[in-house]
This record gives sequence, structure tokens and C-alpha cells, in this order.
Amino acid sequence: MIINFSNHPSDKWGDDQTRAAVSDFGHILDLKFPTVDPKCSSERVLEIAEQYASEIMSMSPDAVLCQGEFSLAFEVTSILLSKGIKVVCACSERDVDEETDENGTTKKTIKFKFAGFREYLLPTSL
Repeated sequence: MIINFSNHPSDKWGDDQTRAAVSDFGHILDLKFPTVDPKCSSERVLEIAEQYASEIMSMSPDAVLCQGEFSLAFEVTSILLSKGIKVVCACSERDVDEETDENGTTKKTIKFKFAGFREYLLPTSL
């Protein structure tokens, strides 16, 4: 099982990403990534991370897709990796189309195409 710990519910994923997740990990379980107050202290972010990491570990996942607010995602990923749990991110190709109208207003359209999952690794040396 892969836990989708992000703001992107798996029922909104494209077919390629869903197929890859099911093929690589079996079942997908969504766990909504929380909103983090920008005024939150680093210590509070760590407390939140510890709570979510504990909840995630209790579900014994094969992997966790962890994507969201950077400081919380970093802390959760660090905790899970230290406990031997595989953590991945979704990689995509970005197709950008820009159009400028006669008034000089530019409209940018961005399409993302899922390209695979990339595993986070702990550094072996610094």
C-alpha cells in the first residue's frame, strides 16, 4: 500500500500515475496533507510532523507519497526515512504555453504529465 500524503486526492490523479502507484505498491490510501499556518514555529511544525508520521507508521505502508508545505513535508519525510519507510515524490514533465493578446496581457497555461515516482534517500555521507 502507498499512502498519498498530499493535497492531491488520488481520485484526481491521471491514469498514468494511478497505474504506476497500483503497479508498484498495490492499494492507494489518501491522507490529506494539513494546512500549515505560515506563522507556525519550527518547533510546532516538528510536533505536527511527529503526529502525522506516527499515524502513517501505524498503517504500515510500503511507501508514502509526501508532498505539501515544504517544512512539514521535510520533517515527515525525515522521520519516516529514519524509521526505514520508503518515501517518494511524483515527478512530472511540464508543458508551458504562453499567449499574449493584443492588449499585452499574457495567459500562461501549464500542463503536467506524470513521469514517475522518485524515492527519497538518506545521504550516505556529507
